[in-house]
Parts: sequence; structure tokens; C-alpha cells
Amino acid sequence: MPSPSSPLLAIDWGTSSLRGARIAADGQVLEQRGLARGILSVPGGGFEAVLDECFGDWRAQSARCLVSGMAGSRQGWLEAPYCPCPAGFAELAAQLAWVPGARSPVAIVPGLSMDQGGLPDVMRGEEVQIFGAMRLSGQADGLFVLPGTHSKWARAEAGRVTGFRSFMTGEVYALLSQHSILARTLNAEAPFDEAAFVQGVARARDAGGLLHHAFGARALTLFGQLDADRMASYLSGLVIGAELHGAAPRSDASVVLIGSELLAARYALALEVHGVASRRLGAEATWAGLHALARILD
Repeated sequence: MPSPSSPLLAIDWGTSSLRGARIAADGQVLEQRGLARGILSVPGGGFEAVLDECFGDWRAQSARCLVSGMAGSRQGWLEAPYCPCPAGFAELAAQLAWVPGARSPVAIVPGLSMDQGGLPDVMRGEEVQIFGAMRLSGQADGLFVLPGTHSKWARAEAGRVTGFRSFMTGEVYALLSQHSILARTLNAEAPFDEAAFVQGVARARDAGGLLHHAFGARALTLFGQLDADRMASYLSGLVIGAELHGAAPRSDASVVLIGSELLAARYALALEVHGVASRRLGAEATWAGLHALARILD
């Protein structure tokens, strides 16, 4: 039987992907694996079998397994009720959902929820990244921004998430670039054009809103002011700019970006247009968050 000092098996189980890491007691990431085995690929009642198939050798050497992400949703392994904000490590640890009947201890992180004047908002998986980013950056206060299909803007105070807002930025970009009239005048394979991206971010600050400016992108192509190779970058800047316009960060805000290098770089550039400085972290935030949560349990 593994001892409490054995490596932690940390799992980030999303809709389309499954990532895992072996993490030593001191927080060092010993090994990582990534597979295309998201929750949508798992048959009913098959989560433990998939975990063993992908990470059985690591699990045999681990005292416990912590799982974050969509595995805790209604479509996942076990629904873990959301933890309401404000929340910190203590609240998350108290609301972990331990999988009954598992062959070795497995706990699912609950995610966070909040209510803004009758409008609820939720996140799953991002909360672990936020708390991990706090540990890595030493920053317990400020804005933590997680770009993606559904971007999150979370505000933290004294190491606790006090509130957040979600934006369907990535999904809207995909819809506009693949299924709207703009798709016919857009070269999705063209390299990133920084000038066109900045132009889109700046345009999003003008009056009219995203619906007006998206049609304006088509008009720019009709009059030869924007070609197909620059359109994808311009549209990306437009939707990210609309997100920033809605989030309205102050110029003196302390912003930590958490995400892929490519996407975080675009957000950093967009924030510069708004006069806001930022720092960036990647996948290491997930492992830092799950390790820190395990330490709370210890």
C-alpha cells in the first residue's frame, strides 16, 4: 500500500482530453501524460476503467488521486456540487467529492459557482488553475484570466476567489470563422498577423458592439481594406477585444494570464492595447493547484 508521502496522481479530465501527472511531495512534477480520452469518450460507468487503462501504473504507486475538470459534471464520473464563492483552498477541500467504491482513494474537485444579481456563473477545472497560479506567482490578490472556449475572469482577494465572469469568446470566434458569411473571406491557415489583430482589438473599443463590428469585417473585405490572409487575425482581435471591453480591466490591474502559450500571448497583446500589463503561466498552474490542495488534505 503506498504511503502518504507517495507521489500524488493529479488528473485534469476535460470534455475532449485527459491529462495526468505524478507529483512528488515537494511539488516536483515527475512525469506527465496527455491523451484524447475526454469524458465524452467514456462509456457509462467506465471512468475507473479508463483511469486504470491510462494511469494504472502511476495509480498503483500513489496514495490518492485528485481529479479536476468536467469529470465532476453531470456527464462525468461523479457530479461534484459547485462550491459557492467566495472560496479558497479550505472550502474546496471541504467539498471534495470522494468516489464511493473506488479501488483506491479518488476525489473530484467541485468547481466554483457564483450569482450576480440573479445570473449564475460556473467554472470547472479553472479554479484549480487559479489557485495553482496563486502559489506559483505569489500573488494572492488581483485578476486571473483564463482564455479559452469559455474564458474566465476571476477576482481574488487574500487567496480566495471572490467572484468571476465567463465569456464565450472562443466559441463565438469558431462560429463566426467557420459558419458565418465571414468564413468565405477568411484564410484559416494564414499565419498570425499582429497588426491585423491589434486593429481588431482597437476596433472593438469603438461604439457599436461585436454584432456591428463583425459585419464591418465583411465590409472591409468588400472594399479591399482587409484580405483573407489578415481576416482571421483581425476577427480574433475583434472577439478578444469585445471580451476585454466587457471585462473592463483597470489600467493598474494586476493580471495573471493562465493558458496555452499562443492564446495567452494574444491576450497579453490585447491587454497592452488597453494599457494593462500582465504576466503569463501555462499548464504548470493545474499541477501546482492540485498539489497544493493535496497538501491541505495532509
